[in-house]
Amino acid sequence: MGPAELVQAAAMARRFYLEGKSKIQIAEEFGVSRFKVARVLETALERDLVRIEIRVPAELDAERSDALRARYGLRNAVVVESPSDAEDDGVDPENLGEVAADLLGELVNEGDVLGLAWGRSTIHMAAALNRLPPCTVVQLTGVYDAGTAERGSVEAVRRAATVSGGEAHPIYAPMLLPDATTAAALRAQPGIARAFEYFDKVTVAAVSIGSWEPGISTVHDMLSEEERAHYASLGAVAEMSAHLFAADGRRIGRDLGERCITVEADRLRRIPEVVAIAGGRRKAAAIDAVLRSGLVTSLVTDTAAADHLLQETGPKPRPALDRADPDGADSAEG
Repeated sequence: MGPAELVQAAAMARRFYLEGKSKIQIAEEFGVSRFKVARVLETALERDLVRIEIRVPAELDAERSDALRARYGLRNAVVVESPSDAEDDGVDPENLGEVAADLLGELVNEGDVLGLAWGRSTIHMAAALNRLPPCTVVQLTGVYDAGTAERGSVEAVRRAATVSGGEAHPIYAPMLLPDATTAAALRAQPGIARAFEYFDKVTVAAVSIGSWEPGISTVHDMLSEEERAHYASLGAVAEMSAHLFAADGRRIGRDLGERCITVEADRLRRIPEVVAIAGGRRKAAAIDAVLRSGLVTSLVTDTAAADHLLQETGPKPRPALDRADPDGADSAEG
């Protein structure tokens, strides 16, 4: 390109990329056809006269995020850079909670009902919340340890409600009970029953995912050795809100759910937006299993888990937004 062509190309590029003018407007200004404008803009890119950069904050990986969203048919996938010094001990990096808090600020609208399930990552998320439209906040599961309720799920619900200025509906009960009869009796208690009444009104939910192994699933850690072995024999690889999943996404171990204070799987499936927060390579297989269930619509994870998920060679997962009948997707085993 000669000097006159370079000057003209620079001017056209400035009009198009910086001033937002259309190719037709530029063509009229310079007295040329819009096809010539298109050719000049294309040449400007080829000759490095114009450089286009797509920049997101350094901790976000846009390429992996988009690839993960497409693979699992998610509404949103946000991949955060794994800390370079992080040990993969199965505990979600705290920065996932911070990014999830920002995502909830985008997803929750005034008048929504926000549901929070037990999980270290959801607790970190609630602590990081600094903006939420006015909404009702309800606890979706009992607590891991009733003695730590004030520092766990209950506090997370209260924190979110304080930020939003809305009502809080916590659940003061253990997640896991000795038997189904005891669990049913607790569900009938007025305070817990009131929280359960909101489950069908939840519009956005935040949940955590655990692998079926010690230290990476609170439900796993609450059971006896015999019970853990039993559910492992049924194929359990993942746990979310006290629901167990096989590698292909089937829900297994219904009897465990009957002993738990938790939102039912069919109710989860009817919630318009379910955001899962989980990361680390050790959780990757569990994340894959839960995503295959179709219960989750959005995911916040890290590069360590994303790399494993994107290398999966099995059948392409069913799109999460194409929600099948919950009874057809679940297994009655156990």
